[in-house]
Amino acid sequence: MARRAIDAFVKAYDVDLSDAIIPHGGYRTFDEFFTRRLVEGARAVDPDLGAVLSPADGRVEDLGPIDPAATVLVKGKRYEVADLVGDPVAAERYRGGTFFIVYLSPRDYHRVHAPVSGEIARVRYVPGTLYPVNSIGLEHVPQLFARNERMAIVQNSQTHGEVTTVMVGAIGVGRIGLSFDDVESNVGHTPGTRDYGGDGPPMARAEELGVFHLGSTAIVFIGPDTPLELVIEPGEHVRMGQAVARLGEKR
Repeated sequence: MARRAIDAFVKAYDVDLSDAIIPHGGYRTFDEFFTRRLVEGARAVDPDLGAVLSPADGRVEDLGPIDPAATVLVKGKRYEVADLVGDPVAAERYRGGTFFIVYLSPRDYHRVHAPVSGEIARVRYVPGTLYPVNSIGLEHVPQLFARNERMAIVQNSQTHGEVTTVMVGAIGVGRIGLSFDDVESNVGHTPGTRDYGGDGPPMARAEELGVFHLGSTAIVFIGPDTPLELVIEPGEHVRMGQAVARLGEKR
């Protein structure tokens, strides 16, 4: 039954499986299908070491500057960075920086990768609801991204300073899992911060950070000490490893 349902889903959503690793006999469960891995080399990683990469396949919902009040404008709605990252103190470090948001639709590859190179400094598990993050949810649920549960993954990068990638849950997401730690949402882990005390796992750019057990959204925050030039426009579709911003003067 699962295989028939998966086949129907692939057809309905026009899912491209040409670069996916498919087990012998096909995917046995929907979760195995949604969390599929890609064949080696399926995603080209931008060779510019100063580039900030898209952490996932999807649509760029919005991107731009973080204002001096540490807020961002997403689809005309104002969000506090403190609410998104789950820590008012951490949010201060992003005043005047840059952000971008990538929405993963149900048809997309569901794994999230490091936008920059740098060791993991800490992970913050923020509990919340699971509203849909599609256009309907964005329009009708106030402060949607700050209300859904999320994992904020903080990297210390020699090139880009402190960079946070927030994995935002959504309706149908059974859990958010990390690739470098056993912390998972919705399986009994206590919300809060896990600090690695300067001894966190090293993470190369485009290395896997975590996985959504269905589609959702990734938000990346870069601080003001890294001048960036955005090279993508809102609404564009990107692939993991594609440059979203490069070192240079801000727009």
